[in-house]
Amino acid sequence: MAHTFEELVEKQRAADQAHATVQALRTKGDPPAYETAWQVWRDLAQDVHGAVTMHAREQGTVRAGVELEVKRAVRHTG
Repeated sequence: MAHTFEELVEKQRAADQAHATVQALRTKGDPPAYETAWQVWRDLAQDVHGAVTMHAREQGTVRAGVELEVKRAVRHTG
């Protein structure tokens, strides 16, 4: 499935938010909540990785460049 650049930004933003949740739970002493949050983050990060790879392939560009552009867009619009 093709992803627009805007969809990639939204996916990255969701993964970043999930990562922030993991970081917040790291010291809370609630292992089940931490494990669940970590799995959600891992799944979202894998989804972003796959979508960025596919987008780069479809655009005929370098994956790392797309990833960098997506992360810059998240930082500037978040």
